[in-house]
Amino acid sequence: MFPLFAEEVKGKQVMVIDILRATTSMVVMLENGAQKVIPVAKVEEALAMKALADEQGRAICIAGERNGIKVDGFDFGNSPQEFTSDAVAGKEVVITTTNGTHALDLSKSGSHVWVGGFLNLSLSAAAIAAALNDVYLFCAGWKGHFNLEDTLFAGALAEELLALGGEIGDDATRAALAIWKKAKPNPAEFLSDASHVQRFQTMHATSDLEVCLQINTSKKAVKYENGELVAIPS
Repeated sequence: MFPLFAEEVKGKQVMVIDILRATTSMVVMLENGAQKVIPVAKVEEALAMKALADEQGRAICIAGERNGIKVDGFDFGNSPQEFTSDAVAGKEVVITTTNGTHALDLSKSGSHVWVGGFLNLSLSAAAIAAALNDVYLFCAGWKGHFNLEDTLFAGALAEELLALGGEIGDDATRAALAIWKKAKPNPAEFLSDASHVQRFQTMHATSDLEVCLQINTSKKAVKYENGELVAIPS
């Protein structure tokens, strides 16, 4: 649905949401000390950056998945549990994913482009509110289709922004807020039969869900600018 909003987004804030797992993993990378995180839309871009870095004698890591599965030849997949301090501290990481990095690429015309997850929910809301500009909550979904977990987070973020004096601008946000209020007592249980959670079960990656649903464990808001992610400490 993004093309319907492409013109409206120009000059506005955008929060890119891919809870399971891209934007969660990006927050974790920076929280655990990655020197630089560069999202790219295509596998070929990541491989080209790796090849160039090798020619220049620079060490970079490449991370990513397609259809939830780690790309062959990459250093990491897209599990937030992979990006420990030992794995990424002080390193440059290039990441590409099925949905999240594509959504970031589409959002470049925004005045402020944010990356968020439950891990940095409140800090993201505070950073958005401080910018004093309308924000679009861009749910990456799954291959162009609606998914439940991204909408759930959009509702949680809407709740935080309302508490900071914001106003809801459309019915999609009202629906997301209603879903969040229903799920809030136990988000994991609410998502237990969601399509992506079922994919996790087939991939034996259900422990990622616990990480992705932790609330306010990160101390950084994350902004996308000049082609890379920047951590804004609390």
